[in-house]
Formats: sequence, C-alpha cells, structure tokens
Amino acid sequence: MKKLILAIIVFVAVSAIVSCDDTKPPTAPAVRMRDSSCLVISYGVSKLISDSGRLRYKVVAEEWRIYDRTNPPRHTFPKGLLLEKFDPKFHIEMYITADTAYWYNQNLWELRGRVKVWNADGTVFNSQRLYWDMQTHEFYSNVYSHLKTPDREVEGMSFRSDEQMRRYTVNNTRATFPLPTEAQNEDDSIKVAEQNELPQPTSVVTPRTPLKATPKPDPSLPPGAHFK
Repeated sequence: MKKLILAIIVFVAVSAIVSCDDTKPPTAPAVRMRDSSCLVISYGVSKLISDSGRLRYKVVAEEWRIYDRTNPPRHTFPKGLLLEKFDPKFHIEMYITADTAYWYNQNLWELRGRVKVWNADGTVFNSQRLYWDMQTHEFYSNVYSHLKTPDREVEGMSFRSDEQMRRYTVNNTRATFPLPTEAQNEDDSIKVAEQNELPQPTSVVTPRTPLKATPKPDPSLPPGAHFK
C-alpha cells in the first residue's frame, strides 16, 4: 500500500514538471550586435521638429526607423520622405521630397532618389542625391543637379549652396540666361541698321543696237547706180 501511494506521488510530480515545461514561452538568443537592429519602427508618421526652441520643421514619412547604436546614430526613411521648413511666421518657405532619406546624428541629411527642393522664391532643384548639413546651413551634391530659378536655368555635376538656394556654386555647368529687354531692343536696332547699310540693287538697262540708216536714192543718178 505504501509503495502504491509513493508511486502515485512520483507520477503526479513528474506530470507537473512536464506540464510546466510545455507551457514555457519560446525564447530567442540575445541580440549582441545592436547596430544591426533598430530601436524603434514607426509607420504613418507626421512629426514636428523644433530648433533652438522654435518650431522649424515637419516630417511626413510612411516608415521611420531609429538606430541608436550605430556610429553615428541615424534615422532612416526607406519608403520616402516629405520635409517642410517653416519661417518665423510658420509659413512654408521650403519643402523637400526624396525616395529614401538618412538623418545622421540629427544633423546631416542624406537624400537619395528623385530628390526635389522647392522654396518660396520659385526656385526648383532636382537631383538623385543631395546632402543637407543643418549645422553649417548648406546643401551640396556631387552628382548631376538641375536648378531652375524664375530668371535662369543651371545644370552641372557639382553643386553647393546656402539653405535658401540664393547663393550657389555649380561646376561643369551649362546654363540659360534670357537677355534683358534693353539688350534685345539694341540687338534688333543693330540688325535694322545693318540691313539699311547694305547696297541696294540697281536696275541695269541694256542699250539697243543702233539701226543702220539706209540712204535714199538720188534722183539725179542713173538707174542701177550703187551707193558706197
């Protein structure tokens, strides 16, 4: 009888241990290389960013990833980015779009794929890659870039400008500059003057061949006489 009771107790203990092992949640090995995994992933983000205590930017992205263990720390926007910049009166003075964006140490932006920048002056910039240093307040690119302003159009293989894109440098350029109205009028006047100075064609009269006069016969001469 005692052996039976002892066997039942052992069976119940073993069953309890097995049941506990079955309900233990699965575990994964610890992640040691944190720089390969992001800290936060956000979807459908619309965020306002302040600078020096003043609201300056608005970021709209379908996906936003934050990596805190990379060197330097970075924010990535793998599915595109729309960034708006506000003036002191909260009017939009510039917007930027790109297919992919990287934000290093919350200072340097790297924009890739169909990058477009527009500002309130009517300037439009297009390129496949653009860097924006928020500390030095500069844009720069080392690939083909196209800049169009209300009065000119410039393209080249190297670009650098201020944040307003009013002072810029472009290397290996090709540009189009419309002539001022005064210059156009002067050019037209020169063309008219040159036309007036050209010698005009004169009419040429071909003289007729003078006819040879035939003397009349002298009635005093005998018939059949020849004239010399």
